[in-house]
Amino acid sequence: MTFDFGQLVMDNEFAKMIRQVVGGIPVNDQTLAVDVTKEVGPFKDFLSHKSTFDNMRSQSQPKLMDRRAREKWAASGSKSMQEKANEEARHILETHQPDQLSDEVKKKIRAVVEQAEAEMGVKGEKND
Repeated sequence: MTFDFGQLVMDNEFAKMIRQVVGGIPVNDQTLAVDVTKEVGPFKDFLSHKSTFDNMRSQSQPKLMDRRAREKWAASGSKSMQEKANEEARHILETHQPDQLSDEVKKKIRAVVEQAEAEMGVKGEKND
């Protein structure tokens, strides 16, 4: 059996994006920017307005997808999504320090293991 940690990192990013879409798009005075629309006027540049920049931060912020123009992407090294995902997976595997389990959780896990060993007729070692 094989497993691709880079694919897992990509799947995690896709899941975050899906979660945001499924959560819906808020429709209110701020997101509709009615005042800004009146201020800027028809057929003008809304993209350069401060409110557009402020609200774009609420949208997905993928780490692996590059939304820059192709020329800028190429100038920065042309890394594919798979390459970025593999680098991120390596970084996680090398640096992640998981939170330690509490003694209570360790006891519950130990009880489940001991019950399974008893049911299977296996004598296990006592480890934490």
